[in-house]
Amino acid sequence: MAAACLIGCTPESQAPPKGLNEENLNLFDDDILSTSVFEEIVGSSEAICRATVQVLRVAPSDATVLITGESGTGKELIARAIHKRSNRSRWPFVCMNCAATPPSLIAADLFGHERGAFTGANQRRAGRFEVANHGTLFLDEIGDMPAETQMSLLRVLQEREFERVGGNRSIPVDVRIIAATNCDLSTEVGSGEFRRDLFYRLNVFPIHVPPLRERREDILLLAKYFIERYAAHARKRIRSVNKRTAQLLEEYHWPGNIRELQNVIQRAVILCEADVFSMEEAWFQSASGSQHDARRPHSIQEKARIEAALEESRGRISGVRGAATRLGMPRTTLEAKIKRLTINKYKYQVVGGTL
Repeated sequence: MAAACLIGCTPESQAPPKGLNEENLNLFDDDILSTSVFEEIVGSSEAICRATVQVLRVAPSDATVLITGESGTGKELIARAIHKRSNRSRWPFVCMNCAATPPSLIAADLFGHERGAFTGANQRRAGRFEVANHGTLFLDEIGDMPAETQMSLLRVLQEREFERVGGNRSIPVDVRIIAATNCDLSTEVGSGEFRRDLFYRLNVFPIHVPPLRERREDILLLAKYFIERYAAHARKRIRSVNKRTAQLLEEYHWPGNIRELQNVIQRAVILCEADVFSMEEAWFQSASGSQHDARRPHSIQEKARIEAALEESRGRISGVRGAATRLGMPRTTLEAKIKRLTINKYKYQVVGGTL
């Protein structure tokens, strides 16, 4: 997964980078990038600093964590940061992508299987739960887990034990679960595609990873990080960034988030033959980018209004004090806008609050 971003969240680190008024942006200016707080996690925006604080608070506990955010925002790195700062850090961190595993094999992958459990099971095999014992199991794209496996996972969370596929012996296990999704699990709960009881078991401590377009002050910090990484790998000496390139990087919508930025930087470093990093403007004019950029100003303003109303109403949508009333629109209209603008309404709710 692409590198995400968090660095020291101090007022000084949030100041705009120096050098943008010059012809090129000096990559080695100390004001451009300070010492990282987390490995491979770079940034100084308010949005990502909120996530940093949540990571530091939840890491020492054994609480189950649900990480939400769009694809490419670095959810796995947040999970790894939690594990490294937990009491389980000396034990394994095991990953599983539920969307990449065939539904027919996901149970055997998670819980292991006995010899002869199914065709091709020629010997006993330990599952990811056994491998992660005493450590952390990261379940990415948890929304794609089949219904029957959801039930088995719920049992492990409740009973702290499981059975291998084809077995009849309960095996105790001590594993911390961190799950991640890029979809709205509450919607899937409403449609019956995701178990309500499992959702509540996973959503003990939610952390939302913001998209790159909501943390534009981090874009150049991330660009510097990736330029240095790929330049060192290619044995190239890149000292600065072309001013126009820096502007394009900051203005682009980045629908693919940090993963897209990482890939674009890698391509540009391969093609770069000077000590000044530059990119062609045509790279930012793809069909998806043009569509996003055309609607970006209005969407950003509308999203900001809705998020402000949600914050004032503490996440409540309907009712006299709800966000819909504050904005003067029907509840159904607001719900549709929240979904279209990919707003995480749950981060504004207080514990025990309702919509």
